[in-house]
Amino acid sequence: MPPTLIDIGTNLTHGSFDRDRAEVIARARAAGVTPMVVTGSDINASHAALALCEEYPGALYCTVGMHPHHAQAFDAGTPAALRELLARPGVLAVGECGLDYFRNFSPADVQRAAFKAQLALACETGRPAFLHQRDAHQDFVAIVRPCRNQLAAGVVHCFAGGETELRDYLELDLHIGITGWICDERRGTHLRELVKRIPADRLMLETDAPYLLPRDIRPRPAHHRNEPMYLAHICETVAACVAKPATQLAAETTANARRFFGLPPG
Repeated sequence: MPPTLIDIGTNLTHGSFDRDRAEVIARARAAGVTPMVVTGSDINASHAALALCEEYPGALYCTVGMHPHHAQAFDAGTPAALRELLARPGVLAVGECGLDYFRNFSPADVQRAAFKAQLALACETGRPAFLHQRDAHQDFVAIVRPCRNQLAAGVVHCFAGGETELRDYLELDLHIGITGWICDERRGTHLRELVKRIPADRLMLETDAPYLLPRDIRPRPAHHRNEPMYLAHICETVAACVAKPATQLAAETTANARRFFGLPPG
């Protein structure tokens, strides 16, 4: 039996899964990846994520929120809509929320306002926050720090930053989510050293599927689509970096995810 793993961030509502979503979920569960947390990126995607969780109770959970790419859609009614979703069974966290100055699909000031509002909602409801940051570290920290004591918990999803960013996030007592970026010999080699600095009780694993297919997966799927079943490969890579058996790392990161999201014991 493969070790149990929890994928804390997978975009199973993405259109690339429409033709075979049930098979993708079955492959993940056969690989020991269960449960999985489906990411909500805007109101429609959050509703879709919840509907998928209701179809697979106990196997899928979700977050609900507004990704910074969609921050321009965050209006006066959005907090109430998210608050209503957070009251539904299976909804675990607020997000994906944060800042993204790399793409800047929404103006920076609009992103900051939406981020602050979602952190306030997380503090109000006692839910953890599922956090996104790209090329916006200083503003991100400046927004998170004042409310950190009121925030139940937060995970910096898909961490791909440097030493300074990691230090600041750990000082803020945030969790760190590691994806298949660590398997990328072009962009992710720095993570192989940095991951050693993440305390064992702060590390979690995710695929961010269908994005970030590990580049060293063999055989490489012709469609180049990432799937939650590949979380075991990410676990093996991270385990090698931190000099632990993959079974131990799987147990530690799974326990962290259960504690972070308030999931029942497996």
